[in-house]
Amino acid sequence: MDIESLILKELSKKKKIKVADIVKITGFSRAYINRFFNGLEKQGKIFLIGKANKAHYVLADNKSIKEIKKEARSIKKILKNKNLSEDLIFDEIDKNTGIFIGLPQNVKNIANYSFTEILNNAIEHSNSEKINISMDRNNKITFEVIDFGIGIFNNIMEKRGLKDRLEAIQDLLKGKQTTAPKEHTGEGIFFTSKLADILIIQSSDKKLIFDNIINDVFIKNSKPIKGTKVKFEINTGSKRKLEEIFKNYSGKTFEFAKTRVIVKLYKMDNAYISRSQARRILSGLEKFKEIILDFQDV
Repeated sequence: MDIESLILKELSKKKKIKVADIVKITGFSRAYINRFFNGLEKQGKIFLIGKANKAHYVLADNKSIKEIKKEARSIKKILKNKNLSEDLIFDEIDKNTGIFIGLPQNVKNIANYSFTEILNNAIEHSNSEKINISMDRNNKITFEVIDFGIGIFNNIMEKRGLKDRLEAIQDLLKGKQTTAPKEHTGEGIFFTSKLADILIIQSSDKKLIFDNIINDVFIKNSKPIKGTKVKFEINTGSKRKLEEIFKNYSGKTFEFAKTRVIVKLYKMDNAYISRSQARRILSGLEKFKEIILDFQDV
């Protein structure tokens, strides 16, 4: 029996098949049939989409691949936080789903930068053994990165010797703040907060919300969680551009040199936070060449 010809014949009829389909037809073992699929894939005649029980093959022509991938507009994965590379995870999503098919390049660039920066933070700083990721496309690109580690606000608070999580949030809002200064500049979350339509960072009992649709930032109490949950949203028709956001906060040599600090009288539920905490606004700003203090509504 010519197994390779059978596989190609079935693919021509059904557009997509699994190894199990050929096992059922032939009665041969999965390991034996898998050798022929691998051979055809190496020859460039077929293409594998998905993994594990969702893995299936299509003919390796652009039309077949594109049509199958169009159906896959969401993905969820549980990652073991060991030797993870955020770039490879993004490339895998790009390869195995249709989330980015036909997406404007400016939006894909933003999704790529933001996802890899947020996932890198979870990999490097959370001390979490596993990280849950998900991504979805409808009229928006939405992704979530969830870890179960120390929690971003707790981490900043402990490493920088701050009194509470609100001070940690205030510190985070400036940019260039990192708990690992030798390895990171601390710019990832700062730029991601400017690129998103909505960015929500939830950790411990606090939720930090960047809403660039109405150009505001909110801090809310929330149900306590272990670790950190980050949710990112951007409309697929967004005109925002990665290079323009970088330019707005960079010097002539493209280093991260400018920050915008929104000065507010923070209010948690019915109690106003002491004005004395305003002295923290100046902490760390010596790292920047240009500082904008926004006192609107104060």
